[in-house]
Amino acid sequence: MSRRPALLGIDLGTSSVKAALVDLEGHLLTAVSVGYPVAHPRPGWAETDPALWWAAIRDAVRQASNDVTGAEPVAIGLSGQMHGLVATDAAGAAVRPALLWSDARAVDELAIYRRLPAEVRGRLRNPLSPGMAGPLLGWLARHEPASFAATRWALQPKDWVRARLTGEVRAEPSDASATLLYDIPGDRWDHDVLAALGVDPGVLAPLLPTSGSHAGTLLPEVANDLGLAPDLPVAAGAADTAAAALGSGLVKPGTAALTIGSGVQLVMPVAELIAAGDDNPVTHLYRAATDTGWYAMAAGLNAGLALDWVRTVLGVSWPQLYAAADGELRPSDPMFLPHLSGERTPYLDPDMRGGWVGLASHHDRNALLRAALEGVALAVRDALDSLRD
Repeated sequence: MSRRPALLGIDLGTSSVKAALVDLEGHLLTAVSVGYPVAHPRPGWAETDPALWWAAIRDAVRQASNDVTGAEPVAIGLSGQMHGLVATDAAGAAVRPALLWSDARAVDELAIYRRLPAEVRGRLRNPLSPGMAGPLLGWLARHEPASFAATRWALQPKDWVRARLTGEVRAEPSDASATLLYDIPGDRWDHDVLAALGVDPGVLAPLLPTSGSHAGTLLPEVANDLGLAPDLPVAAGAADTAAAALGSGLVKPGTAALTIGSGVQLVMPVAELIAAGDDNPVTHLYRAATDTGWYAMAAGLNAGLALDWVRTVLGVSWPQLYAAADGELRPSDPMFLPHLSGERTPYLDPDMRGGWVGLASHHDRNALLRAALEGVALAVRDALDSLRD
């Protein structure tokens, strides 16, 4: 029986990897998700060993291939979690666990950014967040000099996956623009920022032109590990939010999309840049996954992450949590602040913390669950209001 050509997509999320096969017309054939833990060795820290990512990728890709009889992957595309840092040696092996987007350890390094000239800060076009690659790289240089000295490449998570697939170390604009190391108007790495952090520009991967660029071919030994044919072309891929915007058809300025996962993102396409009017913005501006264009984004750290914590602590399933939304609202109900991991839009405060406020002895579990859902919804409204301003 002849085999049907298919495209393989790999999405490296915060807590799971997804592998999907689609036919050449874009119809989904199968999708597989395999999870892995996020470590929190200290309060406010978030790490994952990239070896766990790779084990999950291998399992997800093999399972997806087994799910669809007769499908033959002919190319690979990528997307992945944004902002974090994978420090590797020259061979591409991680020198320490990857630092993730929700990590808040690099708060002190933000002072370096605040001392930058206004012109340089304006080129970044983004609020300062400790979970982005620039502050994290500065933290690594200051607090783990041995790891920093062993670092040949400072990569975004998705770019690490591609390097593992192809042996080629590259970056692309949709992820690079979200590092606080990128000159947004100039569309390039910002050497002034790197100099302020004390980082050699050579640790950053060369930039491919777009997310759709050809970025190498699948190595034979990796193909064998994944159960695929060797030499498959691999696209550069995109940051997860940029990929989701393109995939959902969000390309027209004036439209917007809401995505709720571990965090929350509100995204609006931007056709052309305007002059920077604020060197301390509260919303983000990144390169799109399309060949040209950008998108503005309001981003919160605590949505599904906070709700998952609530349901785990209170011992309920996801359906039970959602069912609490049907309960009657009462003026005396508690309020829930979902900021368990600090917050980005609009507060830009990594030290914010969550909790239930206004608790009384008559409140039951359903009241706490309902308050958690309401608290996340109000955090989304905060983000939307900031994006509209």
